Amino acid sequence: MPWGYLQPEVDTPLPYDTQKPDPMASNPAPSHGYTEDSIKSLDWREHIRLRPGMYIGKLGDGSLPEDGIYVLIKEVIDNSIDEHVMGYGKVIEINIDEDQTCTIRDYGRGVPLGKLKEVSAQINTGAKYDSEVFKRSVGLNGVGIKAVNALSTLFGIQAFREGQTRAIEFSQGLVQKEVKSPVPTDEKDGTMIVFRPDPEAFDDDVRFRLDYVREMLRYYSWLNPGLTLKLNGEEFRSKDGLLDLIRAKLTEEPLYPIIYLKGPDLEVAFTHGTGVGEEYYSFVNGQNTTQGGTHLNAFREAIVQECREFYKKQWEPGDVRGSIVAAISVKVQEPVFESQTKTKLGSTHMEPEGRNLRTHINNLVVQQLDNYLHKHGDVAKILQEKLTLNEKERKDISGIQKAARESARKAKVHNKKLRDCRIHLDTKDKQRELSTIFITEGDSASGSITKSRDVNTQAVFSLRGKPLNCFSMSRKVVYENEELYLLANALQIEDDLEDLRYNRIILATDADVDGMHIRLLMITFFLQFFPELIRKGHVYILQTPLFRVRNKKDTLYCYDESEKQKALGKLGKNAEITRFKGLGEISPDEFKHFIGPHMRLEPVLMPEHKSIKELLQFYMGKNTPERQGYIVENLRVEEDLEYSAEPEVTAEVAA
Repeated sequence: MPWGYLQPEVDTPLPYDTQKPDPMASNPAPSHGYTEDSIKSLDWREHIRLRPGMYIGKLGDGSLPEDGIYVLIKEVIDNSIDEHVMGYGKVIEINIDEDQTCTIRDYGRGVPLGKLKEVSAQINTGAKYDSEVFKRSVGLNGVGIKAVNALSTLFGIQAFREGQTRAIEFSQGLVQKEVKSPVPTDEKDGTMIVFRPDPEAFDDDVRFRLDYVREMLRYYSWLNPGLTLKLNGEEFRSKDGLLDLIRAKLTEEPLYPIIYLKGPDLEVAFTHGTGVGEEYYSFVNGQNTTQGGTHLNAFREAIVQECREFYKKQWEPGDVRGSIVAAISVKVQEPVFESQTKTKLGSTHMEPEGRNLRTHINNLVVQQLDNYLHKHGDVAKILQEKLTLNEKERKDISGIQKAARESARKAKVHNKKLRDCRIHLDTKDKQRELSTIFITEGDSASGSITKSRDVNTQAVFSLRGKPLNCFSMSRKVVYENEELYLLANALQIEDDLEDLRYNRIILATDADVDGMHIRLLMITFFLQFFPELIRKGHVYILQTPLFRVRNKKDTLYCYDESEKQKALGKLGKNAEITRFKGLGEISPDEFKHFIGPHMRLEPVLMPEHKSIKELLQFYMGKNTPERQGYIVENLRVEEDLEYSAEPEVTAEVAA
């Protein structure tokens, strides 16, 4: 027997203190139910449905751009993009119906008809293991559309290839209908996939927000010049690729023309503005790596290295990269990502050549940027002036910063405004992505949250009242205003976002005029000094219920008037209705449901094609006829306007 060498040659008893119970004895030690029957093998669809987070990340209901239903769209489109990259298909059509059915049709080569079921319902099956077929692909693991299939109530795939077609329809990964033999067709070659997310896997109210899908398609178009994507007939197309991306993301005139560098498997575009922070958009094989990785780190190092060498001065990294807006796209054969959702590149080498990825990017950026600066003396001069200005501003606040840090260090022990949690984003804990800080108004609201929070992942920072309006103020105010500095210190964002301590920064204020004003003041603070927090999707607004409707058996919480009417229809018109006028009125026992795993969050998004300066001037500057006119045009008359949850009205009135 092949395992015989594992058996002892002599049946020698073990020493008493290490002797194990004999499994064949008449009275073996209890096994606590751990038997052969405890070992289970799940098929592919069962495993995906049991552990969907392993395949598509966060589930959600579609209210946030990182929710899983958008990953389902991405997994399908990625396959179509791979076809386009290989030279097949210039158009991808996406249609989303009212019933949340999504149809995606490309005009590539079409899935081989005889393998339609395998690519849809057999894990670790696909053409992308063959690097000659898909040399620079994102989807390498043969998982993508299988996850879409398993997590959909309806999943249909139809391939059109050389005048023949074949189709299969699934539900939750199980075959419902199948065209087993190819039939003739006049359709152009390509693949069509139809799916409807399964409410059992996501949420009963799961739905696509078209604005999030539009943003996804814009990125696809910027990364694939010449490709046309259509969403319900609306077209997305880019001519200049990364240059178009930077132009779209700029919220002000750049200090100098966008610098574009290109080499083998690498594209870079960047410029500087007058704002603060660093703004990056990084991609691997067309995949938006929102958390960066090897390629982005290499670029950030390279631009500092070149500026030091070109200007013969040891600039601080922050002086070089302050207010930069940059995009980097790299093509890597067989990339290694740190998760199935592919948001961070972990590769260190470029296969099959074996080149060091960091070295390759560094050398190319340094060499090409050096050539560019030598040829464009006017740009080199403007860039030098910008670095000098960044250096001066850093030195101007260094003294204030040092004093503020010392004050914060002394106050930390007695800082009653912060109730910290145990797990933070800058740790290696597996729950780090759940790290959250609630910014609340007053002691009553913070008291309810503090008593009902998860002490492992949820911290609370209590404001004294309305914070300072930071509009048009210099960065010095961050260090001179004790409350704002203690907040920045708690977030650990004084220098950059690399050491951010919380993944989610949630504004938890009352849904009245004062609460809306506090939200607006805090958003102004972040936009003015730390806009990257909003750009990278870290800032949210907590939605809390306005009504509690209950009878003797059930209690329902309602977030608006329509939900209240539905609750009354369910519980009866004689049900008791309570109107919450502030967070402090909600008991800790109730509040724990509103800040738990299914809490309702509204992301604070950076507006496109609008200058931050102009935006803040409109909302937070002196009252102007334009703003007054906007308020009148958008004013809604309601029975109880005082506690209306309509931010378009209350925010501007408060301002």
